[in-house]
Amino acid sequence: MRMLTALALSLAVLAPVAHGAPLAASHPILGIWTLKLPGGGCSETYRFRGDGTTLVISAAEVSESKFEIPAKPSAAGFYKLVDKNVKVNGKPDCSGKVMKTGATGINFIRFHPSGTLFVMCAAESLDACIGPFRRVAGKET
Repeated sequence: MRMLTALALSLAVLAPVAHGAPLAASHPILGIWTLKLPGGGCSETYRFRGDGTTLVISAAEVSESKFEIPAKPSAAGFYKLVDKNVKVNGKPDCSGKVMKTGATGINFIRFHPSGTLFVMCAAESLDACIGPFRRVAGKET
């Protein structure tokens, strides 16, 4: 019995985690969003899925990640987004940088009341943000 328990535990530890935390279908982050960078030469596409995973395309880079975001915003109106890359193709993104697998980022998302735009900020403040990210209408997550 001990051996079976040890085997089960070792398999559980070795098994890859495929998904982040599931979200309610009504969560405002779900869907496809685009960010056009200044200068118009490059854009990024973010696909936030209900299983807590993302697919991001930025120039030649394609990355997949797991993310966590609360169901409701903070009192200041921001959602804390914790995102960890689980797979990156090793090619440069719009900024020319190459993302590393395992990199974790924490940002704060503030949605426009229309639900069609958001900004991504370094803190719960509009002082250091990028965006707007625009929802791609008619596309499934």
